Amino acid sequence: MSNKKLYIKTWGCQMNVYDSQKMADVLFPLGYAPTETPDDADLMILNTCHIREKATDKVFSDLGRLRDIKDARAENKPLIAVAGCVAQAEGDVIMKRAKYVDMIFGPQTYHLLPEMVLKANGGERVINTDFPVESKFDHLPEAAVESPSAFLSVQEGCDKFCTFCVVPYTRGAEFSRPPEQVIEEAKRLAGRGAKEITLLGQNVNAYHGGDYDLADLIAAIAEIDGVQRIRYMTSHPRDMNDHLIEAHRDIKKLMPFLHLPVQSGSDRILERMNRKHTAEEYLAIIDKIRTARPDIALSSDFIVGFPGETDADHRATMDLAEKVGYASCYSFKYSPRPGTPGAVMDGMVSEAVKDKRLQELQALLFAQQTRLNESMAGRVLPVLFDRKGQKPGQLLGKTPYMQSVYVDASERLFGMMTDVKISRAFQNGLAGEIVTLEEVLPKKSA
Repeated sequence: MSNKKLYIKTWGCQMNVYDSQKMADVLFPLGYAPTETPDDADLMILNTCHIREKATDKVFSDLGRLRDIKDARAENKPLIAVAGCVAQAEGDVIMKRAKYVDMIFGPQTYHLLPEMVLKANGGERVINTDFPVESKFDHLPEAAVESPSAFLSVQEGCDKFCTFCVVPYTRGAEFSRPPEQVIEEAKRLAGRGAKEITLLGQNVNAYHGGDYDLADLIAAIAEIDGVQRIRYMTSHPRDMNDHLIEAHRDIKKLMPFLHLPVQSGSDRILERMNRKHTAEEYLAIIDKIRTARPDIALSSDFIVGFPGETDADHRATMDLAEKVGYASCYSFKYSPRPGTPGAVMDGMVSEAVKDKRLQELQALLFAQQTRLNESMAGRVLPVLFDRKGQKPGQLLGKTPYMQSVYVDASERLFGMMTDVKISRAFQNGLAGEIVTLEEVLPKKSA
């Protein structure tokens, strides 16, 4: 097998992270091994996201750097590829503006990568932004990398058509994988050492595979030997049904953390966003969840400065955030996405006003996050160590509430679930010490 190097840069959501890993898995049998730098890569892929501001501009900026690397090679010139949602939405634009790009392909076509690479190596420019009839999940290989924390895609696409979002146009209609297929993959992941499995989907709680909904799927995965933790993301309030809320109460392996985006606290803005729920309905869901699982930590997404947003609308968002009290959030300024209804709405908010509102919201959210982290000081929490720290002898792990924990510990604890006594709290994480047997066992009398 030839020794070729693969560089992938990933933007965006966990689904994109999952997709990047699957691309690496597809290309592994062709002799492509991952590399952290594009400088010596034989294939360079930008796996793009269309959600954030000026997404296409950022892609072209990175493409310029990759072109310089390609031009500097006298021979063995690398292939350049653009994947993901920007490729899906603006593939024709990229083909015209960037003649040096060899491959452009959307999120539904990764299983066809070997064929596309073969064509590109033969000198053919490839663009594939189709939505194939067959599911890509039927053709993607198993993950090549072992990890104590694994992502498992169970649902893709979106039928909600929020006016700010391109996902329905780039990822297609909602599709749920058959439950048998998901459960078998979860078993294989557990067999290779995955202790924590995160179920992924654009609207993961819209999952419907035959007679299974997401709660049924979680219950089935909880029965698998070796699986100690289950998480899921990202959810939509409209699909947060009582059965799933009861799962948070009844299934101990389902972690007490929920990412449930609201986007705005103003009913008027929620209607313009086509969210199809009110702030009151969202808060009622939160109350139900907290009744079922009182210690649950909540996360959300907020868009600031959506067209037509007034000071009163912004105040309503602040009020909702204050009522909920979040553990962590993603918040950003609205930026028009080409082809979405929001991009042509009246009442665009100035950048200065958006900046001011975002700073005010983030100050509140960061204070809430810090307060929750500080409440953990002195507590003993089970931590799954799934990353190595930047410093020698340092491990990173996650609490049940999705907080990162830094610990000085032996590398033999990597991949293990260990009790940690939290000693310090920061805005973005915690630090602690391993709880030793001497601390937890009763002392013998003299």
